[in-house]
Amino acid sequence: MKRLLQGLALLGALSGPWAAQAAEVALAPFYQAVARLPAAGPLGQVVAREPVATAIPGAEAWRIAYRSSDARERPTLSTALVIAPVGAAPAAGRPIVVWAHGTTGTAQNCGPSQVLDPAQELNEYNLIGGTSWTDFGVPAAARFIRNGYVLIATDYQGLGGGGVHQYAVAATQGRDIINAARAVGSLGLSGGAKQAVAYGWSQGGGAALAAASLTDYLARPGTAFDGVGFVGFVALAPHEVEVLIPPGATEPAAAPKVMQGLVQAFSDSVFNFTHYAMTMWATAAAFPELKLGELFTDDGAKAVDAVFTRKCMHAAADTLSFNFGDSYRSLLKAQPEQPAAWIKALVEGSVGPQPPLAPVIIYWGTKDVTNNPVMGQLYHQRRCAMGANVTRVQLPGAQNHFTTPGASLPLYVPWIEDRFAGKPADNGCARS
Repeated sequence: MKRLLQGLALLGALSGPWAAQAAEVALAPFYQAVARLPAAGPLGQVVAREPVATAIPGAEAWRIAYRSSDARERPTLSTALVIAPVGAAPAAGRPIVVWAHGTTGTAQNCGPSQVLDPAQELNEYNLIGGTSWTDFGVPAAARFIRNGYVLIATDYQGLGGGGVHQYAVAATQGRDIINAARAVGSLGLSGGAKQAVAYGWSQGGGAALAAASLTDYLARPGTAFDGVGFVGFVALAPHEVEVLIPPGATEPAAAPKVMQGLVQAFSDSVFNFTHYAMTMWATAAAFPELKLGELFTDDGAKAVDAVFTRKCMHAAADTLSFNFGDSYRSLLKAQPEQPAAWIKALVEGSVGPQPPLAPVIIYWGTKDVTNNPVMGQLYHQRRCAMGANVTRVQLPGAQNHFTTPGASLPLYVPWIEDRFAGKPADNGCARS
């Protein structure tokens, strides 16, 4: 009760309607300048660039901003970290590798490229060796540089380039992946080579699956670097909500039950509730016909907006825990309003129903309680039924969500190398 009263006192200190509040967070000059640039223009066009130091042998790095679009094709700007081998590309060019990060939060200062030393191997907050308040870095970066690849790690829209981050709207983040590859090519860093692979974890795993479904978007002409071809997609413990939504879920009798099921599935702890609340907050940003007040109480909507416009993932979870403790569910309405509209938006913003345009491989751990592995299982089953090539690999040992990137690295790195070498991927659907 004391924590609940503290939370209500915090809400009372806020002024003005929650929907009109603007995010005010400190940004470095590069990101301040990017947020003022126009978003409209050729997809993948780089509009800003600054050098970044890196200790990766034989590498140089930059922060960039590039043009992209969201799930409804509205122009956006995304920031990213680029790491390339030093010197001119060889005559054959350089393959492009796109890294899609996991959850870092929703405020403008939550982009991984904004940390002091971003151009390094993956550095996880939750692991013993983590050195920061967030996850950042690029897995297998040194090996990929030795291989002669050029890397880009997108921050996604809304995490440094202005706008409101559409967290877990995979259809938006999948577009950021494709336009990140275009951005690398437009800079000349691939030497004209157009082969690409995307690999991502958690939120980024869902983004990779979404990018794999965007065949028409990838083929669109008039971009800053036409003709990029993805030869594979790697998803580590992916987030994929659409597969959890049954047919007929938007029917009046079914929609309230489905929404309640989603609430229960993702609200078993304040940490997972933070993910759920961020997803709903971001879905309302992507689909403005939705209102937070349809899912949250008035005080809950104020709290959610105040937290997620200003704080990154772990600070947001700590804030909700400190102010509301075990009563965090009190921020939710007993019965969601407009459940069918919310379900429709979740499906529209998720991985598209098309078969993947290249082989997909999914890695998962038996102890993952953050992203239920059943999401990857259902994706695998449904895409295999479409005749796709999707492989799903159970990692050895008791791997949880946060050990998945490290445990899977020795497996997916050679898989990526084989795709660039032109070797055919084993058909995981035929095996299963």
